[in-house]
Amino acid sequence: MITATQIRGARAMIGMSIEELAAASGLPVETVTALESGEFTGELHALFDVRSTLEAHGIIFLSSGNQDEGGPGIRLRARTSSDDGIRPENLNAANDD
Repeated sequence: MITATQIRGARAMIGMSIEELAAASGLPVETVTALESGEFTGELHALFDVRSTLEAHGIIFLSSGNQDEGGPGIRLRARTSSDDGIRPENLNAANDD
């Protein structure tokens, strides 16, 4: 299972808005918002749809057993194309939606 924090972090890591994630996963914006806030009580398929959408965009979800310290996390899959994503110096609140 993935956590609300992992979903928020993954979306931010790839520069995807809530609306874009909702559209790509075929879910209502309200459902994605509830998943990210940890208040979702609906069907599990929504969580799987969000996870598979984020994985298709290069996110790897780490469980708490995947590292020596800390809890669940995320990372980017190694890129095979020339797309470098958002450079660190260009990260700001404007592209955090």
